[in-house]
Amino acid sequence: MTVANPDGRVLVEHGALASMESHAGRRVGVENALQLSAVWACIRQTAQTIATLPLTHYARAADGGREPLDERLSEILTVSPNSEQTATEHWEGQIAWLLSNGNCYAERVNTGRRLSALLPLPASRCEPRRLSDGRVVYDINDRGKRDTLPADKVFHVKGFGFGGIKGLSAIRFGLQSIGSGLAADEMAAKMFANGMNPSGFLKFTGTLTPEQRDSTRELLTNFSGSSKAWKVLVLENGMDWQAATLNPEDAQMLETRQFSVEDICRWFGTPPVVIGHSAKGQTMWGSGVEQILISWMTQGLNPLMRRIESRIGRDLVRPERPGTYVEWNREGILQMESKAKAEFLQTLVNGGMMTPNEARTKLNLPSIPGGNTLLVQGAMITLDQLIARAKNEDTP
Repeated sequence: MTVANPDGRVLVEHGALASMESHAGRRVGVENALQLSAVWACIRQTAQTIATLPLTHYARAADGGREPLDERLSEILTVSPNSEQTATEHWEGQIAWLLSNGNCYAERVNTGRRLSALLPLPASRCEPRRLSDGRVVYDINDRGKRDTLPADKVFHVKGFGFGGIKGLSAIRFGLQSIGSGLAADEMAAKMFANGMNPSGFLKFTGTLTPEQRDSTRELLTNFSGSSKAWKVLVLENGMDWQAATLNPEDAQMLETRQFSVEDICRWFGTPPVVIGHSAKGQTMWGSGVEQILISWMTQGLNPLMRRIESRIGRDLVRPERPGTYVEWNREGILQMESKAKAEFLQTLVNGGMMTPNEARTKLNLPSIPGGNTLLVQGAMITLDQLIARAKNEDTP
């Protein structure tokens, strides 16, 4: 199947994954884009980070607080969405599709009017379509068989976009950046396959016959490839070798490949430090990196989590349990070092904003008797209270 792109290029489907040709001459689709370490790391790091955070189904309490729920709907969303996957595996796959395709889909299986399972649908085989009456349906291509599902049978999370029925794919719109990265990797790999030996020229004193040319090519194949590096080539009958100079730094295209990593990170909203790439003069640890990670959480991960949470609330929770919602626990990302965390929790407990047992829960410690009462420091009192206390102590 071929699909025309708005810019005139044609998308050719490789199996189930469509690809486009970049100006660098490399075809770019989800499958081969993942062969680029920066793309793999951006998608893997984001998907794993979010999917491994605790996801909880809450009900709003009368006092303004919230209470965790434990029921069938909660189990589907937070424990086991279907008979084959855990919640971590399911949401990891959904987020990976959301980052690469701009959309993620799951079939909603109902028992009566209640949700009983979520079955993941590959985004590359699912296409939403708006009918003439305004309804949206989903065309599914599963192992050569096409089917159409109504909107109430598909759970669809849309990525960043302009308000249409589909989100935009970072891989498709990042075609040139990813294509350039693939081309640079391919060039460096071919240089290593040649034993880091640059190409050159064989010089002869006369004109070779066709048989001599074939014999020379066959001779050179015995000295090509990294496994045959450092073999000695014997030159005879006036043959001379002139190498094309190319140093190892040029062969690896270090600066080009380094820029490629940073450019690809922009498309996925992931700081290079998160995927193990530090800029010049920057270390992988320190207070500056901590601020980068906080920025990644607030500007990169949090919008993505809110996008999924709001879609879960609208399409899955509200029809069955109005007034409830699901939420990922962001605190798992903002872990701080031990001293800072102890001082932070102590400040909250002493200020009456958190009970001792709530603080112990943050440290994965068991509750203690009497630890559910809010405490407050009593050293700061008014002068009138101090005089009244002194008079009471002087009274027999």
